[in-house]
Amino acid sequence: MAGTNFATHEVSNQSPPFRDLNLFLTDAALQEAAKRERAAASHEELAAFGAAAGSAEAFELGRLANENQPRLRRFDQKGFSLDLVEFHPAYHEVMRRSCRAGLHCSTWEHLQGAEALPRDGVQVARLLCFYMTTQTEAGHLCPVTMTHAAVPTLRMQPEIADALLPRMLSRRYDERFRPHGEKAGITIGMGMTEKQGGTDVRANTTMARPAAAAGPGREYILVGHKWFLSAPMCDGFLMLAQAEGGLSCFFVPRFLPDGGVNPLRLQRLKDKLGNRSNASSEVELQGAHGWLIGEEGRGIATIIEMVTLTRLDCVVASAGQMRLALAQAVHHCRHRRVFQRHLVDQPLMAAVLADMALDVEAATLLAFRLARAFDEAASDEGAAAWRRLMTPVTKYWVCKIAPALGYEAMECLGGNGYVEEGLAARLYRELPLNAIWEGSGNVMCLDVLRVLAQDAAAVDSVLADLEGVSGGDRRVQAALRGLHNLLADRENLERQARHLVETLARTAAAALLRAHAPAAVAEAFIATRLDGGFRHTYGAGVAPADRRVLLDRALPALE
Repeated sequence: MAGTNFATHEVSNQSPPFRDLNLFLTDAALQEAAKRERAAASHEELAAFGAAAGSAEAFELGRLANENQPRLRRFDQKGFSLDLVEFHPAYHEVMRRSCRAGLHCSTWEHLQGAEALPRDGVQVARLLCFYMTTQTEAGHLCPVTMTHAAVPTLRMQPEIADALLPRMLSRRYDERFRPHGEKAGITIGMGMTEKQGGTDVRANTTMARPAAAAGPGREYILVGHKWFLSAPMCDGFLMLAQAEGGLSCFFVPRFLPDGGVNPLRLQRLKDKLGNRSNASSEVELQGAHGWLIGEEGRGIATIIEMVTLTRLDCVVASAGQMRLALAQAVHHCRHRRVFQRHLVDQPLMAAVLADMALDVEAATLLAFRLARAFDEAASDEGAAAWRRLMTPVTKYWVCKIAPALGYEAMECLGGNGYVEEGLAARLYRELPLNAIWEGSGNVMCLDVLRVLAQDAAAVDSVLADLEGVSGGDRRVQAALRGLHNLLADRENLERQARHLVETLARTAAAALLRAHAPAAVAEAFIATRLDGGFRHTYGAGVAPADRRVLLDRALPALE
């Protein structure tokens, strides 16, 4: 009809955008972790970082980097090999910000100065920022993590480390495709996995033969195929290949000493479920040049510290992503009205959100207790024991529970959570990754069994630590007795390994919460995770009186 206004409708009853919030100051558990675990960074520094990480600009950069995925250019116009990966400018900007913050290098910066040892709490400080950064863009943290984790492995071959560390420890991000000596800063990736072996890297078939003389630091020629080459536009990679002496570790640069391009032929980029801002590729090593790190046949022992450090980052990233999922859900439910009441005021929804908050708090506490163990392991036997046993335990449990929590948070958002315009769908695709990368659940359980077999003293140390911080809570004490019974049943340890690891993780979380968290948090976790046993869904068991306390702690009202 002429003159009719066809404007669609007024938009109402929607939660405001989740942005422009301080990811540090709105997270009580994170602030307490910074103080308790003795972070090297100050409260003011972390608050400033939290404001930047939670800004609308940071979230928008994350969106752009994921919606505009990296693209492989294998050849140029004339048919010559290029093997380049092109990224959207938003990806380079998030890399630039993380490098400027030192997320790839701050733990090791003492190596370039006069200090012989790092300052106390440097790993915790770095990971507090890592935890916040993963909430706005997780994919770019793959090369950040690997660059950080590569340092101990490279230092096993000092002449190679000396050439690389000045630029690895630079806080300047340099995306140019140039020899590393011409760049302001460089990143390091990893190539371990092959089609036929997967986790079983001893089944690798890539071959390495000496270019001239064999031995540590010497040049080898590598021929083979890598099923996953993580972050292929890094400036170099640590790779495993079969030398005459057995499986060995090599540094494989993108450019050769003469300035030519090393023949790493990128076959394709992986079309992944999530982690879309980050490029993962398959590569053929067509006579690529690599330099041996350590002894032939010692490849796993050489690269294991890199693997261990990346596992720590997996734990912290999963905890941070769980935090984001919960915070979005609480934020939405505080604003959305259904059946004449805000969702957060409805008992069923409040029970779900409060129950989720318990797992986020426990994951955060375990993640940063583990981070402190990494800071202190070199000088403290108890910390070394915690690091050895609780790295696989914590990675198993935190990374395993994260996807389920992400799904529940998405359901809290309803249909708005399922569409791609929001954060929830991207986050949901991201959450399974850390449970798979650097050792799936069964691999973590087997690592725990190895510790049980090889280092009983480490197990005793951790259990005694938990006994000491449990405050005499009878339910934690009962769980510890149950763990001792499981450990005594040697005949069935492998069959029961998942049950053992999950029980140890929940018991450790309960003991630490009893020692460090508010009583309402500790009591609710113990009542539902120890007394309540295994549950498949959220929303059962948290007392009504505790729900408001848990939700106000999980996310202060932003109005």
